[in-house]
Amino acid sequence: MKLSNNIYAIANHKGGVAKTTTTLNLGAGLARLGKNILLIDLDPQANLTQSLGVKKVSSSIYNALKGECDLPIIEIKENLSLAPACGKLVSAEIELSMEPGRENLLKLLLQNPELNYDYILIDCPPSLGLLTINALNCSSKIILPLQAHFLASQGLNVINTSIYKVKTRLNPQLELGGILITFFKKNTVLSRDIAEFTNNQFNDVVFKTKIRDSISIAESPAVGADIYTHAPGSLGSMDYMNFCKEFIDRFEK
Repeated sequence: MKLSNNIYAIANHKGGVAKTTTTLNLGAGLARLGKNILLIDLDPQANLTQSLGVKKVSSSIYNALKGECDLPIIEIKENLSLAPACGKLVSAEIELSMEPGRENLLKLLLQNPELNYDYILIDCPPSLGLLTINALNCSSKIILPLQAHFLASQGLNVINTSIYKVKTRLNPQLELGGILITFFKKNTVLSRDIAEFTNNQFNDVVFKTKIRDSISIAESPAVGADIYTHAPGSLGSMDYMNFCKEFIDRFEK
């Protein structure tokens, strides 16, 4: 069975670039715009699960990858659901490393015809291990959050190499769908230089929207809410909603 073209991996091998924040607020924003969204927390830290206020689960993506259950899904709010993670996911890389077809485990779970969503967004761990390979293998596109910082920008070639390998060996439809610049500070030369460098290297792949550095964005996960609920009039709320609209314009042409 062919997978949907609307599966997106939110990925970057570097931590602290707003992968989870972007997955959360892209999903919540698209849901507000009337799209039916499934978020998948594939990060052993389970930050996406915690950021949505989910404290305890009876089964998680870990159990599903182990073949113990179907993909567990929690309805968070209207149009927004979550396949949660838990701490046990940290051992999945080792436990699943000898499984036949180990790179296809998530893909098989997502072939369930009952998963009828407009978009499925996968929050990937900050590594290029087995879990991330599973996400890339079933996604049509990668959304790459990029911190407006020199060291973060230096990892772009690593991601490009990984995309090429997965595309040629596992998933021919995989593409870099877009680069989202995060933690942007318009009044600093560094942020402007990183944005210019990224635009010069990747041209139309870079989203026009930039996510400005905002304390409200950092605060919202602590209260188990998306940015629109926590701080609806904030810069973060405006930026992420603009990103959601640009996302729809780009991928629903």
